[in-house]
Amino acid sequence: MPETIYTIPINEAFDKVISEQSCACPFCNLERDLEFNELDLILGASMMEPDIRQKTNKSGFCPDHFRKMTTRGKRLPLALMLESHLNELYGSLTKKDTPVSPDKAVKRIGELRSSCYVCDRMNYYYTKIMSNAVYMWSQDDGFRQKLKGAKSVCMKHFCDLVTVGSKELSKKQFPDFYADLGSVFAPYFKELCADVSWFCKKFDYRYQDEPWNNSKDAVERAVSFLSSLPTEGK
Repeated sequence: MPETIYTIPINEAFDKVISEQSCACPFCNLERDLEFNELDLILGASMMEPDIRQKTNKSGFCPDHFRKMTTRGKRLPLALMLESHLNELYGSLTKKDTPVSPDKAVKRIGELRSSCYVCDRMNYYYTKIMSNAVYMWSQDDGFRQKLKGAKSVCMKHFCDLVTVGSKELSKKQFPDFYADLGSVFAPYFKELCADVSWFCKKFDYRYQDEPWNNSKDAVERAVSFLSSLPTEGK
């Protein structure tokens, strides 16, 4: 299967974790990179585009992405975006310097609390990544081997891949896809359970002289597995 702009990032994410023999979920790292690029864009060239500014004025950003934007050292672009966002909000929430009716105010603020420009962009591209990965598995034997060669797929991405696969693959293909995905998910899950248990035992004096084996970072890996947080950041 020839590589395209849609398949290259997925292949690269798998190549990285396999070459490094990393326990990181390749899809977690894809999401991390997607978020990094979206924040870079919104605080860069996209910030000055009028149509983008209209969207950010309306959607705003979730607390997490506001926090991440403030740590990127681009305070002026963020301030310019906040200026127009605040002015738009003030216009929709006040009339002659007096708050609009309670219903209107609660509705607009409620809309704002449930929306985020970066989250919306990430969700759009994330669905494409899941669908593309399933398609690659169905068309490319090389990618099938990469999937089976990964050490870990976290709980969220396992669930989402199964959901997408069940919809987009034939009834004949899906059981094989589920088996390949399960051959990565289940063994690592079992290993993680054992590593966390051993980590706990190491705090029992009876085991203090025993080796740590692979359990020193078990807590961090368990959190990554359960919450889909990449094990390393940019």
